[in-house]
Amino acid sequence: MDSRSDCLVLLLLVLGSAATALEVPLDLPQPPTITHQSPKDYIVDPRENIVIHCEAKGKPHPSFSWTRNGLHLDIGKDAKVTMKPRSGTLVIDISSGEKAESYEGVYQCTARNKHGTALSNNIVIRQSRSPLWSKERIKPIVVQEGLPLVLRCQPPAGLPPPIIFWMDNNFQRLPQSRRVSQALNGDLYFSNVMTEDSRSDYICYARFPHTQTIQQKQPVTVRVFNNEAAEERKPAFLLPEGSPSSKLVLRGQVLELECIAEGLPTPEISWIKVSGELPAKRTSFQNFEKTLRIVNVSEEDAGGYQCTARNRLGSAQHIIHVSVKAAPYWIRAPQNLVLAPLESGGLTCRAGGNPKPTVAWFINGDPIDNFPEEPSRRVEDDTIIFTEVQTASSAVYQCNVSNEYGYLLSNAFLNVLAEPPRILTPHNTVYPVIRDKPALLNCVSFGSPVPRVTWFKDSRSSILMGDPFVFHENGTLEIPVAQAFHSGRYTCVARNSLGISENHVYLEVKEPTRIVKQPEYMVVQKNRDVVFMCKVMHDPSLVPTMIWLKDSGELPDDDRFIVDSESLTIMYVTEADEGTYTCIMNTTLDQDSASAQLTVVEKPDPPTDLELTDPEVRSIQLSWIPGDEHNSPIKKFLVQYEDALHGSGTWNNLTEVPGSRTMAHLKLSPYIHYSFRVLALNDVGYSLPSLPSRTYRTKPAAPDENPSDVKAMGTEHNNLVISWKPLTGLQSNGPGLQYNVMWRQMDVDKDWNTETVANVSKFVVAGTPTFVPYEVKVQALNNYGKGPKPPIVVGYSGEDWPVAAPANVRVRVQNSTQAEVSWEPVPAKSVRGRLQGYKVYYWKERSLHKHTTHSHTHRMEQQTLTFTGNRSHGKLPGLHPYSLYSLNVRVCNGRGEGPASPFLKFETPEGVPGPPAFLRVTNSNIDSLTLEWGPPHERNGHLVGYILTYQTVNNTNEFGQLKELSVPPNETSTTLHNLKYSTRYKFYFSAKTATGPGPGITEEFATIMDGGSPDSPHPLSPTSQYLRPRQPKVPPVSPVFGNVSSSVGEEGALITWDYWGPERHIYVEYIVENSDEDWHKEMVNGSQSHVLKGLKEGLAYKVRVVAKSHADQTVHRSEELVVTVPAMASRQVDIATQGWFIGLMCAIALLILVLLIMCFIKRNKGGKYPVKEKEAAHADPEIQPMKDDDITFGEYSDNEDHKPLKGSRTPSSGTVKRDESDDSLVDYGEGGDGQFNEDGSFIGQYSGKTDRDGVQAHESSEAPSPVNAMNSFV
Repeated sequence: MDSRSDCLVLLLLVLGSAATALEVPLDLPQPPTITHQSPKDYIVDPRENIVIHCEAKGKPHPSFSWTRNGLHLDIGKDAKVTMKPRSGTLVIDISSGEKAESYEGVYQCTARNKHGTALSNNIVIRQSRSPLWSKERIKPIVVQEGLPLVLRCQPPAGLPPPIIFWMDNNFQRLPQSRRVSQALNGDLYFSNVMTEDSRSDYICYARFPHTQTIQQKQPVTVRVFNNEAAEERKPAFLLPEGSPSSKLVLRGQVLELECIAEGLPTPEISWIKVSGELPAKRTSFQNFEKTLRIVNVSEEDAGGYQCTARNRLGSAQHIIHVSVKAAPYWIRAPQNLVLAPLESGGLTCRAGGNPKPTVAWFINGDPIDNFPEEPSRRVEDDTIIFTEVQTASSAVYQCNVSNEYGYLLSNAFLNVLAEPPRILTPHNTVYPVIRDKPALLNCVSFGSPVPRVTWFKDSRSSILMGDPFVFHENGTLEIPVAQAFHSGRYTCVARNSLGISENHVYLEVKEPTRIVKQPEYMVVQKNRDVVFMCKVMHDPSLVPTMIWLKDSGELPDDDRFIVDSESLTIMYVTEADEGTYTCIMNTTLDQDSASAQLTVVEKPDPPTDLELTDPEVRSIQLSWIPGDEHNSPIKKFLVQYEDALHGSGTWNNLTEVPGSRTMAHLKLSPYIHYSFRVLALNDVGYSLPSLPSRTYRTKPAAPDENPSDVKAMGTEHNNLVISWKPLTGLQSNGPGLQYNVMWRQMDVDKDWNTETVANVSKFVVAGTPTFVPYEVKVQALNNYGKGPKPPIVVGYSGEDWPVAAPANVRVRVQNSTQAEVSWEPVPAKSVRGRLQGYKVYYWKERSLHKHTTHSHTHRMEQQTLTFTGNRSHGKLPGLHPYSLYSLNVRVCNGRGEGPASPFLKFETPEGVPGPPAFLRVTNSNIDSLTLEWGPPHERNGHLVGYILTYQTVNNTNEFGQLKELSVPPNETSTTLHNLKYSTRYKFYFSAKTATGPGPGITEEFATIMDGGSPDSPHPLSPTSQYLRPRQPKVPPVSPVFGNVSSSVGEEGALITWDYWGPERHIYVEYIVENSDEDWHKEMVNGSQSHVLKGLKEGLAYKVRVVAKSHADQTVHRSEELVVTVPAMASRQVDIATQGWFIGLMCAIALLILVLLIMCFIKRNKGGKYPVKEKEAAHADPEIQPMKDDDITFGEYSDNEDHKPLKGSRTPSSGTVKRDESDDSLVDYGEGGDGQFNEDGSFIGQYSGKTDRDGVQAHESSEAPSPVNAMNSFV
């Protein structure tokens, strides 16, 4: 063939490949195509009907026929054989007892219509077989320990071959290891036998997969004897036999090479490829490295493979030569070809194989050589070339390639059609795609000639071409990396010489699904809860579905696993929950996944198998097997012991061992009955203790140590007490524990005094000199000897009272509150013991002030200062100024104090005084304040005067200029003039002596507003502490209560205060003055005032305000206030002695009598007198409860003098309103003449006042009403 012909062939092949993707619509004429058929090697179950599949399509629909063993199968002759309608599938009914083997053979299906004929593969039908094991009597196998052994299985030949496994009588698989394993042929190999291999139930089972039956061989008995010691030997191969060996494998299959060796010790197997490397991704080792497995074998896997068996005595090698052959495999199978009239194309049938396969062509099932040559068809090696085809050229071509290992058969039709384009992709298809992922827009079209496809976006203004678009031969448009701006409408247009067709599709680019919070690796303790988070972000138009997997499988069906929208919770975690948990977020377009490992930790299991070895006199070796760590490495082991002889039931810590070790060398003590146990510790905690070891008893011995903490000291002036800490039973080392107590006077005695004692911890030496040094020692001994040489301890005998007092005691006063005292030390011999120091006793005799208060008239409590060591002076702090003190000094030792030195008196000079007792206002006017104070309780000298400093305070707590006033010491009050009206002042008040001013007190007072009442010429009544206007509160730093005051009214005692604290539980507490009863308390509801009711008249009460915490503990307390309740009876007696009061009462009684007579007369006349009704309508205000607004306690008011007194019946307007009838007792006034009308009713007020103006009422010269008189005393 010339080069021109080669170019033509190449062009035709390209055209043919372009047509391979064409799918001919079924509504167009086309030859048959096989769509489904049974496998070439078809093994059937004899218990089921035989179904041989053969399906095909074509236009017109094809008809079917079958051959069996190369001969036409007449289906109508056998009633058991039927063919499905419009199908070539055969159904052979053997349910009535027919044997499947009678239908074995080679079947082939033919599908034909008027355009051609298609053939199926040759389908070989074989019946599956599971034959029984032949009956045989198997003798017991007797073998020497250490020798190799092979138990043959030799199952019956089945179809397909059976699966072999070894079990015992209980249907339990026999354990296998490097020593004992099953070969690929089913035999059981022992590299060396052991006595534990003796048993009578070695049973080989064969399972036949098609029939699901299991056949059993007769049990094999193995008896292992050990008459002589087994000799070790180097490895030798049991399988494969001979050297070398070979293996043939077909391309694509699995290569399994096997080496089993015997030897003692058991050999280990390793593999290498003699020339080259093992393919890592396709290679695995099985059966304890005895089997080499390579999957998907290729020609490059051919060569030599060497297995090596090793033990400590040597090694053995075996080489297996592998050759790889290949049944035919497709390189390029022929595809259906659709051509238009006068077009050209080709069918290629290219296959590989070893040996190289032969190619045979068929037309409609007949060899191509049987057909006459045509100018439009030419065969070139593995290709048929068609040129200028005609409609009559349509046919089905078969290509058969074969070698000795198999064959391949392929059908491909040539269909000559003339068809305009049609687009097979559905119209208006929407293609959703994830951003940054490829987008594939299909435009499946058909036409003959093959249409050319072009694409447009949105409008058809320009053809899409170039980046980022990729155009596939089948018409598909690909966007490799889709972005949001690629969304929109796309139009594909298909054209050929016979017409044009178009279609619209839509691309929607979605946001990707992403897990933004992934589950994290978790380590959790058993029985705790664990939560894996899995939070996702996704496109709003996509609905994600969360799936949780455990180890790539479904979650366990357990209520402990709770799946929420963004998490997985596992309750009460167990060890079975360990694994990898994967969160998968699926949408219809994409998914994202994240995994995390769960590790469950727990305390380790207790160690087991405690063993004691290598016993010595004072040591032993303890070993153990660690328990399960439960995923938390063991950090250490704790070894404990129990002494059954001295402390049964008590476990003591002995030693700790690192977690990497499983033995401990234990140091032991004599005369102990030891039992040991071991605990393991990991990060979770200690395990349970192991079971105790066996008891190990050590022999007695002399003590290894002496008592500790030996001391020597006297408790009396003539004794020495020697004490020590006794040895424990563990330290005694043997029975008969005693102590040798030894002592001698230091620097006096040479010989030791010795006493032997038992079961005591001290010894008393009597008759010793007072406080002299002794040397003592204590030695342990038992029935087996004495302990080591004891150390010497120095101690002193007992002390006695000192006999001398310090001499030459002097005092030097340093200031008003401190003095220094000195003395001569007592001689050492007079101390008669260990010198502890000197004690100074001092007390205040009295104050030097002439006007001594009650608190200083008696001698104060004695105080003591101790100066340790051999001191000769010391300072006395905290003295009271201007006072007379007395003191004495005594020496002290461990026994006690000596005699006192002679009394010494000294005086302290004047100091600064204490704060004044109080500062208060006794009178407040518009521009002046009268202050009163009390002298300091602690004058500390002669007062020379007072310093009064004051300044204004505005509503914003800003201070004005300071003014200072000096007051003589004999003054107790002063009046400040020219002050601003209605202004707050802050006062700082302190007393001073010749030494200087003392600490001051601070108070705030205010002048009254303009228009207030005139100054009172008298001090306030005893029922009120002081009254001052309420001003804006200025919270002090401390205390939290201020401005506490009281006033007594008709309803009780009104207590008011200021409070700046955070607590809200406020109580007013009160008690009768000078009584021993408990304080009464009443709770205050959020206000800063409270009325105490029910106080007894004539008694004085102490009152205070307290703030309490939630725990009912007092946090703050105000100063105590004395409130006196007036005795009303005494005031009535005083009133009754007034003549005007007696006369007034008589007049009122006379008037009432006249009134009653008039009412009686009127009633007798039959008239109705509405006094009762009017009295009910005008209730007496004297018996009505007073409103809160009617009383202003403790406050001044600018119009106070214009108001009626409390309890009066004058309205606030100052006039008395009349009713329509003036005859009611309600309209009685407060004094004056009364008039009657003709029916006996009153026609005026009881009072003689005609002018009802409040000011004029005050100016009236008439006698006051009794009601007002009473109220004036309240």
